[in-house]
This record gives sequence, C-alpha cells and structure tokens, in this order.
Amino acid sequence: MIILGIDPGTAIMGYGLIEQKGNRLRALDYACWRTAAHTPLAERLLILYNQIFPYLKDHQPDQIVVEELFFNRNTTTAISVGQARGIVLLAGAQQSIPVYEYTPLQVKQAVVGYGRADKKQVQQMVKGLLGLDDVPKPDDTADALALAICHAHSFALERRMEDFR
Repeated sequence: MIILGIDPGTAIMGYGLIEQKGNRLRALDYACWRTAAHTPLAERLLILYNQIFPYLKDHQPDQIVVEELFFNRNTTTAISVGQARGIVLLAGAQQSIPVYEYTPLQVKQAVVGYGRADKKQVQQMVKGLLGLDDVPKPDDTADALALAICHAHSFALERRMEDFR
C-alpha cells in the first residue's frame, strides 16, 4: 500500500510518501511545497493545489492522510491550515483517493508510543522506522511522514480487528 501523509499549511506544506509491505515501511519520497511570503491567500491555495493535483496523478497513492484540525490559541493559523486541508481533501476526492485524518496525539501515540512525545522524539522515530540517514527537514516533512506511519500502523490494526468481528 502507498500512503501519502500531508502536513497542511499555506506557507509550507510537508508531504511524505511511504510504501507499506506487511509490517515493513519504506520512504519513497518526501519534501515540502512552499509559497512565497506576502502572497495573497487565494494565490497560495492555487499554487498548492497546482502542486498537489499532479503529484497525486504521478504517484497514485492508495490513501492520503492529513492532520485533523484542532483549534488552539491561534485561530487565524487554524483557519489558514483548515483552508490548506481543504485543498488536499479536494484533490484527493477529485482522484477518488480516500483521505484519513489523525490528531497530533494519535500520531505521537502511533509513532513514539507516547501521546505527549516532543517533536524531536517523533522525528527520531520517523528516521528510525523508515531507516533514513537523517531526520527529514523541514519539520513539516517529518510531520507528514509521521502521519503516514501513523496511518500504516492504525489502518493495519483496524483491518486485523475487523477479522475478529
């Protein structure tokens, strides 16, 4: 199964494409899409969409994973992240690719085994689980890979649980 994790944002949108074969995970591609500072929001969303849509066509992931939106103190950031998520959801729906969502707590639990893990712990586990030489940079890319890993673990568990029902 090919899983695309996306850490949504309007300035930097991290992505990580992994392959799951049995219980083995392998990074296929990871980086980020960027938009220039001071670009109007509508243009940023168009730029991101124009990067995501062909990426999906070229790489044909089986599933997409994005971080579930939660509101913290900065509602302005949450709204722009929500708009970036919308671009991902739209692009996935247009290509009939199912999109799954996980909270940061779920991602940390699945990747590190502890829901209150810090960013460095998550990054080190991403590096180790995927057999990478270095921690992926920027942080948004490591977060996207963590989302994909979380889904690989969670989705596999969900399928096993269905076998027992």
